[in-house]
Amino acid sequence: MTAIAIPTTISSGRRKLVNVRQRSLLVAKLRTLWILGVFVLVGTCALLRIVYLGMTGVSTHDGSLSDLLVPDRGEIVDRNGVPLAREFRAYSLWFNPRAMTEGASLIHTPDEVADGLLRIFPDLDRALVLERLKSGKAGYIRKSILPDDANKVHALGEPALEFPLEATRYYPQGSMAAHVLGYVDSYGKGKVGMEEAFDDQLVSPEGRTHPAVLSIDFRVQSALEDELGRAMAESQAKGAGGVILDVDTGEVLALASLPSFDPNHVKPTDMVISEEQAKLGEVPHGFNRVTNQVYELGSTFKPLAVASAMDAGTITDLGRRWSAHPLHLGRFTIKDSHSMGDSLNVAETLIHSSNVVTAQIADELGGVRLKKTMEALGMDRRPDIELPARGFPIWPKGEWPRLRTMTVSYGHGIAVTPLHLASAYAALVNGGIWRPATLRKLDPSDVPAGHRVFKASTSARSRQLLRMIVRYGTGRKADAPGFRIGGKTGSAEKPGAGGYRHHSLISTFASAFPMDKPRFVVIAMLDEPQGTQATSFQRTAAWNAAPVIGRVVPRIGPILGIMPDETRDIDISDLKPLIPNEVRASEADGE
Repeated sequence: MTAIAIPTTISSGRRKLVNVRQRSLLVAKLRTLWILGVFVLVGTCALLRIVYLGMTGVSTHDGSLSDLLVPDRGEIVDRNGVPLAREFRAYSLWFNPRAMTEGASLIHTPDEVADGLLRIFPDLDRALVLERLKSGKAGYIRKSILPDDANKVHALGEPALEFPLEATRYYPQGSMAAHVLGYVDSYGKGKVGMEEAFDDQLVSPEGRTHPAVLSIDFRVQSALEDELGRAMAESQAKGAGGVILDVDTGEVLALASLPSFDPNHVKPTDMVISEEQAKLGEVPHGFNRVTNQVYELGSTFKPLAVASAMDAGTITDLGRRWSAHPLHLGRFTIKDSHSMGDSLNVAETLIHSSNVVTAQIADELGGVRLKKTMEALGMDRRPDIELPARGFPIWPKGEWPRLRTMTVSYGHGIAVTPLHLASAYAALVNGGIWRPATLRKLDPSDVPAGHRVFKASTSARSRQLLRMIVRYGTGRKADAPGFRIGGKTGSAEKPGAGGYRHHSLISTFASAFPMDKPRFVVIAMLDEPQGTQATSFQRTAAWNAAPVIGRVVPRIGPILGIMPDETRDIDISDLKPLIPNEVRASEADGE
């Protein structure tokens, strides 16, 4: 029988194949076990974490889920809920010199990139952009850009120009009420205005969900800024300021300082100026002329001095006459801008704005009593307002000598802010109660009680006298039919090196309306107005500041619920005999 040989190569190949298959299965099982072990470990950790949190009550974050849905900084709105400042997310243009891992930070030259950016943003400062691009330091080129502009920048092909999406503060009304609102810097801190005053409130949990409500009415604010800007342009003034105040609550309905700035795009020059500009008397656009700058406000102080004298009993007869000839006190002489005759009574003194007679009235009153009145009106301290920018008055300390008492009575020798004047006039016409000004909208229960400065009878007489000034005196151009405006002009020379600068005036008109039942005080001030064709080549308040009131009041009256009514007015019949017929029939010269 023949033996059959079996090839050994076949059997050995099968054994090798079996070994490979077994090893593959073993590796697969091990991998599966590793994966399963990882899942078990993760699941166990998660379960332990859940049990721990459930037992301890510890939260993974301090706030609630709703915190993610509210802005980082709360809104600011006007008294009617109109947004004045809010937060939203927007693209910014950021220069990142490390975007390119190798070589230069820019593909094109800095000049070419700067020119490309200027084609997209024509208002950019080319020199500043070039300085940023050449410095090699990261930083903003522009904040808050539109998506379409971001696409245009992207088309420049520069990886170093990036577009981070950031929370941005936005002011829907632009530059309107900029000095009231202020702005938020790149670190998220409020600066200058109510952004700074409300800083802690706006970032608090409560402030983020409930807007901060201001007393400002943006419609009234817009009208005031518009008319001040017009007057500033017509008179070629360096600046202007104004405030509208509720006489019974102290709430500020509008507060304007011009020139202004745009809080959406604050420039370094808005807040800081050069030494050369400062020497020329310039101030930054961000400087608040209403609450931070102090001025000698001239003849607007005369009704306050007269009211103080009536309160003290040194004036009991408004028909009494004083000499109107210049007063000589040592080497000083007090005189009027023009001759006003031999003598004047109280009504004529205010209508014609006589320094001489007002000084005599103050002299009889005495420095102690006049100073006490001014202190009660807050003239010796910074103005009462929430804004951080509040100027300290130039206030003569100690006992006032005779000459000082006289000059203060007609608004010289003491410098205060226009807001000081507004609060003082509110007390003068509202029955005699002084209250602090506020930019917060007040509930009736929150209105401060204030303190009495003038008797109610003195306030009533003052309302008559202020109305007569507008009807027959230097305030004629402030009159608006049906609105019963009363007020006083003031044109004061600005002090300078070596004395007063005779050709540099602060022109002011302080007013209230309607005088039969005063609701609001309106102050308008112009800094260094010039005599132009629009102002009949006159620089005094009767020709430039008073017309602002005459235009503003008809615009804001109906908004504030005061409709014109020519059938009613404050009764001045008992004072009319104090005014000569020719004065009532003709226009008086304006101060």
